[in-house]
Amino acid sequence: MGVVAETEQVGRRMPTREILVSGMTCGHCVDAVTAEVLRRPGVQEVVIALEPGGLSKVSVTADPMPSDPELDASVSAAGYSVSRP
Repeated sequence: MGVVAETEQVGRRMPTREILVSGMTCGHCVDAVTAEVLRRPGVQEVVIALEPGGLSKVSVTADPMPSDPELDASVSAAGYSVSRP
């Protein structure tokens, strides 16, 4: 998806990107992806709308925003994959 929006955080706007992740089924999956993405420099927040067995929407707020390959690597390290159109 790669949608980038602006989020107000601590008095300044930060970019937010949404990606779709496949294979997540439970809270442990959410925790694993969240932990890996938060390891990226600049990432401030990760919010996941879990769709068990489907495509879960992952919103990442960061400055600087990690590149698509960096986000893909983080999701992969957690054991899941990013779905791109």
